[in-house]
Amino acid sequence: MPQGWPEDEVRKQGAKAGDEALYLELDGWEGPLDLLLDLARRQKVDLRQISILALVDQYLTYIERAQDLRLELAADYLVMAAWLAYLKSALLLPKDEQEDPSPEELALRLQLRLQRLGAMREAAARLMARDRIGRDIFLRGAPEGLRTDRKTLWRSDAYSIIQAYGQVKARTAPRIYHVSNRPVMTLDSALDRVSAMLGVTLEWMEIRDFLPPHAEPALRKSALASSFVAALELARLGRAEIDQEGAFAPLRIRRLKEAVRQAVEA
Repeated sequence: MPQGWPEDEVRKQGAKAGDEALYLELDGWEGPLDLLLDLARRQKVDLRQISILALVDQYLTYIERAQDLRLELAADYLVMAAWLAYLKSALLLPKDEQEDPSPEELALRLQLRLQRLGAMREAAARLMARDRIGRDIFLRGAPEGLRTDRKTLWRSDAYSIIQAYGQVKARTAPRIYHVSNRPVMTLDSALDRVSAMLGVTLEWMEIRDFLPPHAEPALRKSALASSFVAALELARLGRAEIDQEGAFAPLRIRRLKEAVRQAVEA
């Protein structure tokens, strides 16, 4: 290794180089290819002392030896070796009449390309470091349904707003309920009517016979209920008896004979 080259840096990079790194052993250089390119970018290496033929031979040997080498790594090394060969040829070959880029310009271009290559490597490393489906994360078995978002747009004019306001006011307005008077027969009236009709005859009479004739339907319902209660009250007092031949048969009422005898004696 020529004097003036950073030996500590060469040892550091060589220690970091793994089994996949391309380590060169040339007459003017011994170390990894990455470091050689970095030194060439900073113009700390004399490329005229580097044998491009030996570099190509070692690269081909490296490719043959590493059967499971990653394709992107081999491509990177190929690009690096090609740029080194191009730079050295630019230094050795005479200049044509046409103005070719100077070695300084080529070095600057190489520097830009190396920066892009470094950025691509960092992006690839970040991408490969992310979680992978099926290895680090797993998708759900059942497909997830699509969520439907609905947005309601209200459109109305002044007439519709006034109409809606009127409907709300009508619903919230107080209501007054009027209870209509229905015709009813009181219990006292029914008791007097049943007692008077039982005093006329001693035969059985159906309870419907005690209802007022030509009465309205509402009054007939009230009279039937009141007459039934009056019959129960007379039976309790011992002044009448109630009979029903069967279930749902007409209810019959008649006055007791003892009550008639007591009325005559009195």
